[in-house]
Amino acid sequence: MVAISELRFDNRFTASLPGEDSQGTDPRQVTEACYSRVSPTPVSLPRLVAFSSEVSELLGLAAEDAESAEFVDIFSGNRLLEGMDSHAACYGGHQFGNWAGQLGDGRAIALGEVIDVNGDHQMLQLKGAGPTPYSRSADGLAVLRSSIREFLCSEAMHHLGVPTTRALSLVTTGDLVVRDVLYNGNPAPEPGAVVCRVAPSFIRFGNFEIFASRGDEATLKKLADFVIQTQFPNIDGGNPDSYVTLLKEVGELTADMIAEWLRVGFVHGVMNTDNMSILGLTIDYGPYGWLDNYDPNWTPNTTDAQHRRYRYGNQPSIAQWNLVQLANALYPLVGAVEPLQEALEHYAQRFEATWSQMMATKLGLTNLEDRKDRDLAEQALALLQTVETDMTLFWRELAKVNFELPVDEKERCAPLMNAVYRPDLMTIDQRASFIDFAEKWSARHRELGNKSVEVAVAMNAVNPKYVLRNYMAQLAIEKAEDGDSSMVTELLEILRLPYEEQPQYERFYALRPDWARTKIGCSQLSCSS
Repeated sequence: MVAISELRFDNRFTASLPGEDSQGTDPRQVTEACYSRVSPTPVSLPRLVAFSSEVSELLGLAAEDAESAEFVDIFSGNRLLEGMDSHAACYGGHQFGNWAGQLGDGRAIALGEVIDVNGDHQMLQLKGAGPTPYSRSADGLAVLRSSIREFLCSEAMHHLGVPTTRALSLVTTGDLVVRDVLYNGNPAPEPGAVVCRVAPSFIRFGNFEIFASRGDEATLKKLADFVIQTQFPNIDGGNPDSYVTLLKEVGELTADMIAEWLRVGFVHGVMNTDNMSILGLTIDYGPYGWLDNYDPNWTPNTTDAQHRRYRYGNQPSIAQWNLVQLANALYPLVGAVEPLQEALEHYAQRFEATWSQMMATKLGLTNLEDRKDRDLAEQALALLQTVETDMTLFWRELAKVNFELPVDEKERCAPLMNAVYRPDLMTIDQRASFIDFAEKWSARHRELGNKSVEVAVAMNAVNPKYVLRNYMAQLAIEKAEDGDSSMVTELLEILRLPYEEQPQYERFYALRPDWARTKIGCSQLSCSS
């Protein structure tokens, strides 16, 4: 453990890649540069709301340091440590399928790269720290509600086992930020906040796209070579084949990430190419959500409500579409279509294999190679749509179905009824479909000679009991906006052990309350922050 002032920085990104010569935060087009140097905007009255002890330990900071005034000053943006090199990155992106041109870090400022306790680099980045050259007409700030959601979800996803950026701290600024929550012409002041995000790299697909779109092959090559050298050192860089291999490996990481999203019922909501990490990390938590009732067509994003481009069930194909854009950006360095196409096909193969294995584990099976097991997986997903059924509860309750005891079929199926929102409205056919699935699932495990206890343990290790449902986050937000951050801390504790029973938190293992169906912040969310 070290004092905050002793954190060791090694800023490879700014040292190795070209930055722009201009200074200041005036909006501008930044060319032939990967970043702009800019400092965070000081805030009036910073206060620590919460911090992640695991992330602070990763960085080598003791808990008492994380609660110090110095810590709050630094991670609110009021002070820069020696060795920090604060900057905002330049990138572009496709937003909702359309090229948006230059985007960049409009409300995020990277402080620099820390060497963590494992000897690895971790970029520290403040979200909501003020304007940058990429802010366009915005103020570069963030509000407490979106910052709570980002802080909690970053850590929740990590503990679920989903690849993600991390969150070190959440600090309120003491300043008000004006936002229009629903984009309906009703702006209002809200408390401001800053989240410190942590990741080995925040480079996105869009970092490559911006230089390719401008025909800036020289900067594109510098960026690609830097990414290979620092993040994919197993690749022999500097030649056309290396960029193809880079695409292939990014595709593998992306496929694995998407399969993990589907496993836990997570919907990103804004899968633009500027929100796609080259490390296969979940990045930029905006209007995300977890499925309550299983609905492959659900999106948490009000902006996406009409076309539902980023709906739960469309995430694998959108990831592939985004990888195509990355392939297009890398094409000038490769000069041939066929090898890039083969790398893209590899993504589809990787995802299918990963998804299949994921579904098997959710069912308590070894794999889905047998036709019986594939049919069982398909039946489960179809069953979830037969009637309004809670996804998280369904998979968790399935582990409670004892397939060894010779009981009545209704009794065997009883746990699954706990996942149905209105069992009193179920038709005879709907009940029969649940019973049929429970019987077939049970029969298959008996046929394989499995034991209920062992299967339950295995299933409970991959099917979480607790996820960050939108209504839970909203309750914490409302309390925090009134000055009470206790529920933020409580949710952070619950979500550290999402697969454990934690009987003291049983009230959160429940169907979504009826009031949360339509309440702002609990059903869908806008991109406003």
